[in-house]
Amino acid sequence: MAAWGERLAGVRGVLLDISGVLYDGGEGGGAPIVGSVEALARLKRSQLKVRFCTNESQKSRGDLVGMLRRLGFDISEDEVTAPAPATCLILKERGLRPHLLIHDGVRSEFDQIDTSNPNCVVIADAGEGFSYQNMNKAFQVLMELENPVLFSLGKGRYYKETSGLMLDVGPYTKALEYACGIEAEVVGKPSPEFFKSALREMRVEAHQAIMIGDDIVGDVSGAQRCGMRALQVRTGKFRPSDEHHPEVKADGYVDNLAEAVDLLLQHADK
Repeated sequence: MAAWGERLAGVRGVLLDISGVLYDGGEGGGAPIVGSVEALARLKRSQLKVRFCTNESQKSRGDLVGMLRRLGFDISEDEVTAPAPATCLILKERGLRPHLLIHDGVRSEFDQIDTSNPNCVVIADAGEGFSYQNMNKAFQVLMELENPVLFSLGKGRYYKETSGLMLDVGPYTKALEYACGIEAEVVGKPSPEFFKSALREMRVEAHQAIMIGDDIVGDVSGAQRCGMRALQVRTGKFRPSDEHHPEVKADGYVDNLAEAVDLLLQHADK
């Protein structure tokens, strides 16, 4: 693998995943990953542009930012690219009325969306809302449509909370895809359009940006397919086998965000 100076040269913008990079969720809001609060502060004092790119779909963007600020992070709502607001824009543009299979914590994001007589389904990380009854209702809505449309807010397999690994929205999306014989439209990582929207907000080109995440597929592969570089942290959902993934290889592996920031401040934008 090339030296760090070569791998990080020319980086002007940094996209940060949130869960598993800044903090691990859980009861009471979760806990910051050791060194991450200070690392983010150092990064934001630098000349590098910073934006947050998350698949969080159990909290509204406002609630997520409020929780992170209480944990000590310097972050504002307009710095976050999240799937729920992006999905609302798509629904409005296409005149779609969704049946919502989502967590109550993110429902406020859809307050301005018409949900009467639904002609599509939106699925997110509904947590305890993933009951048979609720899954079956979403299935029934899709099967009654001549041209069924399913939006999935991300497609992650699992994520990490302080209590352990938790199933994400991906397995439930796959179940509906299989049952209905359709393919979901993913709004969130690893969708190329989601990464591109974050890059536009940050005003940097893909080759000038780097993604830092804990998910070898959603973060690393998704970013690389857009022409970005990507580092994987050994926190959050990271598993040792990720470093030997048969199809995806990060541009570098670091123990945590603090190590990533050390390297970026030493080598980036040279």
